[in-house]
Amino acid sequence: MKPDRGTASVEFTWLTLILLVPLVYIMLGVFEAQRAAFAVSSASQAAGRAFIRAPDPAVAESRARQAAAVALADHGVEGASVQLECRPTPADCLRPGSSVRVVVRVEQPLPLMPSVLGDQLAAIVVDNTHTEPYGTYREGRS
Repeated sequence: MKPDRGTASVEFTWLTLILLVPLVYIMLGVFEAQRAAFAVSSASQAAGRAFIRAPDPAVAESRARQAAAVALADHGVEGASVQLECRPTPADCLRPGSSVRVVVRVEQPLPLMPSVLGDQLAAIVVDNTHTEPYGTYREGRS
């Protein structure tokens, strides 16, 4: 009978490849999803605050989009969509008792995925909604 010398290192190497590599990939995917979640959350809050502090609705929308773009760039997230909606109606923007609803959505690609598989398969959709009130006791701006 032949002794089994040196097989422990071979088994350890194969187990490492079979178990550790997928675990590391899953962790990278979780980190990418978490980064996108932080990005859309901070972008929606920044956009809502910038909108409320603007002097008129036209300037408010451009400032909100700029604030969202800066927050997304801080986290290294690209290609997000930003939707702004005044509530209760668009005519009531920047009036006491109104609010602005900001929805930021991004499809965060999974790490190390080839583009051959398609964008939908290799991405995680992350979105966040933030509603910023104008305030009931503030002076109207429009």
